[in-house]
This record gives sequence, structure tokens and C-alpha cells, in this order.
Amino acid sequence: MRLLGPLLPLPLLLRASQMTPHRVPPPPGPYLLLLGTAQDGGYPQIGCRQELCRVAREDPVRGRRVVSALVVAPEQGRRWLVDATPDLPAQIELARGHGEPPRDGRGRPPLFDGIFLTHAHIGHYTGLMHLGREAYGSEATPTFVTASMGRFLRENGPWSLLVEAGHLELVECATGEAVELVPGLSITPLPVPHRGEYSDTVAFLIRGPRRTLLYLPDIDSWEEWQVAIEDLLREVDVALVDGTFFGQGELPGRDMNTVPHPLITSSMARFAPLPVEERAKVRFFHLNHTNPALDPWSDAAARIRAAGMAVARDGEIHEL
Repeated sequence: MRLLGPLLPLPLLLRASQMTPHRVPPPPGPYLLLLGTAQDGGYPQIGCRQELCRVAREDPVRGRRVVSALVVAPEQGRRWLVDATPDLPAQIELARGHGEPPRDGRGRPPLFDGIFLTHAHIGHYTGLMHLGREAYGSEATPTFVTASMGRFLRENGPWSLLVEAGHLELVECATGEAVELVPGLSITPLPVPHRGEYSDTVAFLIRGPRRTLLYLPDIDSWEEWQVAIEDLLREVDVALVDGTFFGQGELPGRDMNTVPHPLITSSMARFAPLPVEERAKVRFFHLNHTNPALDPWSDAAARIRAAGMAVARDGEIHEL
């Protein structure tokens, strides 16, 4: 047997294995593939010279793409994108082979059977630009939005051109009402409180034939929400929740109240009284480039694990 290079010491091998995205065979039934776990600016973030970004530039394996997911119905050969990020071209490659329809060489068929958008902040919709005529030039893709999100896309360029040129087919969804994708698989938008400069914000409750998953990247605070997060944790099997910031003081010289998100430390304290099986459902994502939990060997990450919770990673798969 010919070795292609020198073997790494065991500690470095273990370290590398913990940084690389999960690569497990997908289940035969519906599942969710997590395409990204970083906050809107990605990780490392543009212009950032902090230590966390520096090490991610030196070791690209540490980097993360902007938060997004792919819901796949493999038996039907269908798939739906959740949030269209600036990292969409790279995420298309990560999604290759997952529910991808066959190509017949004619036209530009939609890359997805549909797209679900949570809100109009840059990490969650600007990837739509890649579907326009300057890039992929997709045929009409059903794009599921709230009324205000749909209005924002129709009334503001360049997004309005995507609609007018037939690249996007806007489908308005009522919050609290399930959208059936295939029999036994549905997505329900849930309204959440979050800065509404351009649109309202929703989370998604994704129900499959076997399991239910909560996709909630952005919320101002648990206290402002009309839904008790503890009730949802009892209802779901996996909860991908807002983990933007780990704790106070993470943005030196800036009032963190101007970018409200529940701190991971606050969420851990709130969830601490829950049974261990409920806490084990929590996976923090949407991590800002300043969040020390990006480093799996940090004290922050260790505290999350000790609390019975976890940090989500790009590429992980969850059965639905």
C-alpha cells in the first residue's frame, strides 16, 4: 500500500476529525441536511482580524457557511432549500446528490423544488441573486414567504426582477399553517420576534413521518415570544436554535442590546431545569464570528456540552 503523505499524530487526527463536517449516509426516508451554521456574515467574516477568524483563514476546515438547510425527500427525488445565503454556490455543491433531480440538458431547471425564507436579513435571502440571469438563470422556483417578505421581494430591486423575469414564483404562506411537501412531510412557519426593518421573521417547524425538527436561527429573546420554547422542546426531536452570541462583552465597544439575540449562556440557564432528554435536543447554530463556541475545544463549547446541549455543525444530517 502506498501512502499519499505523512501520517498525522493521533491528537491532530482526532482534532481534524472533530472539525470536519459530518459525512454519514443519509437515511432512506426524509431528512434535513444542514448546509451552514454561521451568522449572516459567515465565518471567517470579511475584514475580521480577531483570533477566531485568523485561525479559520489559516485552516479552512474550521470555516463555516451561513446558516441554511436542505429538506430532502429521497424517494420522490425532491428537495427544498431553507434560507438562500450568500454562500449558495458552495452550498449547492454540498447538496449535490441529495434529492437532486436528473438533468436532461435542456433549459435551466430549478435547483430546488422550492425555497423557504425566514426573513429579509442579508444571510437569509441574498443567495437568490444566484438564480437570476447573471448567474444560473433558473426557471421558476416556488419561493415560500410571508406576506411582508413577499412584498419586500416584489417591491425592491434587484429581487423584483427575479420575480418579473420568472425566476421566482412567490407563494405566500400563513403563519401557523403547514405547507405539505409530500405526504407525511410538511413545513409550518411560526412567527418570532426579531428586528423587522424589511419583513417579519419566522421559524420553521419541519415535520416528517418519524421526527420533527425546529429551525430557528433568529429571535430577539425567548421572553418576547408568544410561544414557550420549553413547550416546543417537548414537541420536537431536534431544535436548531439561535446561538448567535455566547455571552456578554463579545462585541467590544458595542452595545449588544442593539443586536438582540438570546445569549447562549442565558439559554443554557433557562433550559437547565429541563429533563436531560429535552436539553439534548438543543443544537445552537447561527454563530457569529466572535462566538468562542466556534472552537470545539474552547471553554465555551465545553460548557455547552456539560449542560447537555450541543453546537451544530455544517453537513450534519437529521432524519425527519
